[in-house]
Amino acid sequence: MSIRKAVIEDAPAMARVHVDSWRTTYKGLLPDEMLEKLSYDERTKLWENNIQNERGFIYVAEKDDGQIIGIASGEKREKSKDANIGDLTTVYLFKEEQGKGIGARLTNQILEDLYTLGCTTIYVEVLANNQSRIFYEKMGATLHQEEQVTLRGENVDMLIYEWKKEA
Repeated sequence: MSIRKAVIEDAPAMARVHVDSWRTTYKGLLPDEMLEKLSYDERTKLWENNIQNERGFIYVAEKDDGQIIGIASGEKREKSKDANIGDLTTVYLFKEEQGKGIGARLTNQILEDLYTLGCTTIYVEVLANNQSRIFYEKMGATLHQEEQVTLRGENVDMLIYEWKKEA
């Protein structure tokens, strides 16, 4: 298994990870109808745009046979009161690949890249009732804020975690 930067040709496989991981991770947390409406084609276009944008960092976890099993992304905030803020925007893995350290490797790669850009605080958002929050806590993130947001037309409770780089 290796971690590498995503390329445009990865977008369809990344879309499959994105949609399938949402359908397993958020089952029971978000309405079934919302999860069923997720589209591989729409997510492929999203990832193609994200990769072409080149504003942030996008990585894939790839098995030795070339199968993409996980993705992660992050970027430095362009507009913020503090110029040194970054966001871990995505960490998605197929359910059967979770708990093997792959998510930690992907997350650490994004954090490292953002720290290299000068970020001193990096945020990640997670649904309050999502067990993934435990993953972020184990990765050293601390709870920064709780808020209610609208996600695809649904009001949900969101937790915002942060990593602070020691000076």
